[in-house]
Amino acid sequence: MLGVFSEFERSIIVERTLAGLARARAQGKVLGRPKVSEKIEEAVRAALSEGQGIIKIARSVGCGVGTVARIKAATISRL
Repeated sequence: MLGVFSEFERSIIVERTLAGLARARAQGKVLGRPKVSEKIEEAVRAALSEGQGIIKIARSVGCGVGTVARIKAATISRL
């Protein structure tokens, strides 16, 4: 019986969250993480073309390893 109430409460929470996100989008707010600047992306691409490693690039440019990996994957998929 408690499981039923838990599922019901969870569905209400999800419903309210989605409604709040929809309202924010309707107001024109930008959701999600901010994009890295084009300058950083160019620096990462240049370092990747030189053959540097992901961790080394992330440290030198000042961004996260995931950001470098995402840029690398996007660059490879374009080829």
